[in-house]
Amino acid sequence: MHKKVRDVMTREVASVNGSTPFKDVAEVLVRHGVSAVPVVDGEGHVIGVISEADLLRKEEFREQYYGEDYRPSLRSRLRRHIGGQGGSPEEKARGESAAELMTKPAITVRSYTSVVTAARQMSEHGVKRLPVVDDDGLLEGIVSRHDLLTMFVRTDDDIADEVRDDIVEGALWPYSPAVHVSVAGGVVTLRGQMATRGDARMIVRMTERVNGVVDVLDELGWREDDIPAGD
Repeated sequence: MHKKVRDVMTREVASVNGSTPFKDVAEVLVRHGVSAVPVVDGEGHVIGVISEADLLRKEEFREQYYGEDYRPSLRSRLRRHIGGQGGSPEEKARGESAAELMTKPAITVRSYTSVVTAARQMSEHGVKRLPVVDDDGLLEGIVSRHDLLTMFVRTDDDIADEVRDDIVEGALWPYSPAVHVSVAGGVVTLRGQMATRGDARMIVRMTERVNGVVDVLDELGWREDDIPAGD
C-alpha cells in the first residue's frame, strides 16, 4: 500500500566519473536536461553529486583571481559557512574535474525507502533529486521531486481499486466487511458496517495512508463498540 522509491524512480541514469572534465559535465547536464548528476567511481559507487550550482561556482569566483580586494557576495559567503560539504566554494572554483567540483558526500536513498521518507530527505537537504543506491552504495537509479509528485496525481478509479482490493478485501479481516468505496477528487467515502468500532477506525486510518488520498469521509457503522470511553 505504501509506495517505495523503486516504484517511481528512473533506472536509466546519466552519471559521470570523478575524472570527467568541467566542460564534459556541463554537456551531460545540458544533453539530458537535468540540473545534477551522480558522480561514481570505477565500480559504480556513488561518491558525490555535481550540479549546475557546483559548476557555476567557477564563474562566481573567477574574479577572485584578478584582484585581491574582491570579496564574494554575501549569499556566497553564507553558503560557504552553512554548507559544510564538498570543500569550500573557492576550492571548487579552482576545480577542473567532477571530483574537484562535486558536493560530497552525496545524499542518497535506498530503493525500498518510502516515497514519503524520500520527500522528507529532499526537503531537509534542499535538493531536487536523490541518487538511489543499493546496500553497497552502487548506483541503481535516481528519484526526483517530479517522480514523487506523480504519486499524488492518481485517478479516482485507481485509488478506489487500491482501497477496495488492498484494504477492504485484502487486509485479512476475520470476516468479509460490507463496505462500499467511492472516490471523488481524491476524497474517499466509506459506507457500510464493520463488526466493531475498532475495525471501522482501522479501515479509515488505513485508507488515509493510501497515496493520492486527499481526505476520508467516514460513514461506517459497527455492531460492537469495543473502544473504551474517552479513546
